[in-house]
Amino acid sequence: MSTPSGATRKVSVLVVDDEQLVADSLAKILQIFGFDASSQYSGYQAIDRANTVAFDVLISDVVMDGMTGIDSAIEIRRILPNCKVLLVSGNNRTADMLKDAHERGHEFEVLAKPVHPSQIIDWLTAMSVLN
Repeated sequence: MSTPSGATRKVSVLVVDDEQLVADSLAKILQIFGFDASSQYSGYQAIDRANTVAFDVLISDVVMDGMTGIDSAIEIRRILPNCKVLLVSGNNRTADMLKDAHERGHEFEVLAKPVHPSQIIDWLTAMSVLN
């Protein structure tokens, strides 16, 4: 991404998964590939983060304890309207949850777990080119 001065800055990514090892591992891999990545472990934590720090991309598990990734993504898009969202899920309930979100006017891209980090990096690279 370019800044107003023309310099480039790293794409900021928030990774959310209630499995801390998964969130931290993906964030570390993204850092190695040049992204400004951090992790949170619940939808509520992700929303708190969005209220204090703007990030470019949210990558979130869908089915988590407390709040789904879909519900947190909807709230984060309200706070950060330009935030791109990539959801990942290995749960059969995801299709119904996405249908419900669609009926409420929200569209999200979803990758099925297990997701190889290279798929996420390819998606992030494609999104960065579109900016």
